[in-house]
Amino acid sequence: MCFEHRADHRKEQEDVNTQESLAEAFVQIADTLVADFDIIDFLQQLCDRSVELLGVDGAGILLADTRGQLQIMSATSEQARLLELFQLQSGEGPCLDCHRDGQAVVVLDVTEATARWPRFAPACLEAGFMAVHAMPMRCRDQVVGALNLFQIEPGRLEPATVRIAQALTDAATIGLLQQRAMHDQHVLVEQLQAALNSRIVIEQATGILAERTGLNVGFAFGALRQHARNQNLGLTALARMVIDGTAQLPHSGSGSGRTARS
Repeated sequence: MCFEHRADHRKEQEDVNTQESLAEAFVQIADTLVADFDIIDFLQQLCDRSVELLGVDGAGILLADTRGQLQIMSATSEQARLLELFQLQSGEGPCLDCHRDGQAVVVLDVTEATARWPRFAPACLEAGFMAVHAMPMRCRDQVVGALNLFQIEPGRLEPATVRIAQALTDAATIGLLQQRAMHDQHVLVEQLQAALNSRIVIEQATGILAERTGLNVGFAFGALRQHARNQNLGLTALARMVIDGTAQLPHSGSGSGRTARS
């Protein structure tokens, strides 16, 4: 009985911790009206929280640009980022279908999706992911992008998990649209284009940091983001400082993230 009581107590504590984390995630996602709002960091938070709370193994976000074309905005790993990029290059994949139709796309076993996505499915399997779930970033009839969730094991997410995933995605979409509503359409177009330009600046800075420290790209991005938070800097602002050589950054990282050198 004592063992059963301890097990029940642990389960109750885990449920409480999950609820607290979920509440914190919604508060973070809803906080888009701050003066120094950074869309890249905002979308990265959505990816990170999705992996943390939903029990998936990777996540990525594609967002529509000024011409309605999807662009990669954030991902939790280099594998996820490359898969999102491959979708754009090959013109097929769950995020593209999800954005086009405005409906969730669920593939329980990617090995069975080769007819649907003859190029993306093999790439997904090669990256180690066996299942994908794409959630539309949608508010009423407006679809602005899609969140892709990757699993290393085939199978369906629990219904409660799917509801949480879509709720997080909906909250993020509303937050983005709320931010945009503060400006007229002309400013909105410029803001989204600036966000896409920021993504390029951040990728350049990540490459510079990876070369300087010997970290791989994924670890270098994590180090860049952590340093921005530690110094209370915007991610894009820090990236520009890295490019122009004015940022004071660590010169080395953890051994597990080092890139092999000849």
